[in-house]
Amino acid sequence: MTNQAGRSGPCILAGFALAAMLTCTTPSVSAHEANKRVADANALVSTDTVSRPAPPSTRRSVARVEKGPYYVDFRARTAASWGHAFVWYGKTSEKAVEVAGLTPAGDTLAYVLGHITFVPSETGASYGDLDPEYLTASYRVYLSEADAKRVFAYIKELQASSPVWNAETANCTGFIGDIAEFMGLKVPHRWQRPEKFVNSLKEMNGGRQMVRLSAR
Repeated sequence: MTNQAGRSGPCILAGFALAAMLTCTTPSVSAHEANKRVADANALVSTDTVSRPAPPSTRRSVARVEKGPYYVDFRARTAASWGHAFVWYGKTSEKAVEVAGLTPAGDTLAYVLGHITFVPSETGASYGDLDPEYLTASYRVYLSEADAKRVFAYIKELQASSPVWNAETANCTGFIGDIAEFMGLKVPHRWQRPEKFVNSLKEMNGGRQMVRLSAR
């Protein structure tokens, strides 16, 4: 009995020691794994930084991009008749957009009269211009800040100098066609449905996304 007890004593002590080790080791494994993941992530960041150092000039250009490029978005939407063509313009970093298009001012009567004579126009946002569910075509191009100032000023001037609307000679596709032409884009035949006009505009210009105005 003495020998057996003597032998069991170390076993019991070993059991307690093992239990204590297991109790202490389990959380430490999780902590080790967490530390390992952090270390691995840091190693990846360090490796990426070392292998592809970003020069100061690159970091400055990224800061400019964060403000958002300027854009003009040629758009078409459904309407009660042929549809409507217009533009959105502004900065991608801003939710607010400017809208410009040429429509008859007033109700259905103005639209009907506009097919036989000139009627007063509106050149801002019209019903449905801001609703994505009505959109049928879109072609967005981007501009530098200097070019955007020139284009946006031209749009404002065009709005101010377009007091009338006519279905044949002073219509919405002609209006956005003038903007596209000012930007140096190739412009399709203007007397066609807005959706087809915008799609043709994109196709004729190869879907190019960046526009640079010529020096004037």
